[in-house]
Amino acid sequence: MKHPGHLDQPSQHILRPWNPREAMTIAAAAKFLTLSEPTVRRLCGRHDLGRRIGGEWRVSRVAARMYVEGDDKGLAAYLSGDRTSTLVSSYFVREGLSCEVLPGAK
Repeated sequence: MKHPGHLDQPSQHILRPWNPREAMTIAAAAKFLTLSEPTVRRLCGRHDLGRRIGGEWRVSRVAARMYVEGDDKGLAAYLSGDRTSTLVSSYFVREGLSCEVLPGAK
């Protein structure tokens, strides 16, 4: 069964715009979520909490926080590309991140 925030296609908006401070390794995400690394990899694939960058998984701190808190509306908005509504931007603030595109960001 898919998580309500999951889209039928992998999100093209996860970790975009690129901000390396938003991204965690699988190991860091496992500590953050208090889950095993294999479980975090599965969550990334099933719920679009992260994406592969240079062959390595990177997990969004924002998406992971939304998932843990059960904020399906916020996660769906984030995965659709929303970075400006209070529903999404409040998570960036809580994680000490900016929603702005960094110089050289992709």
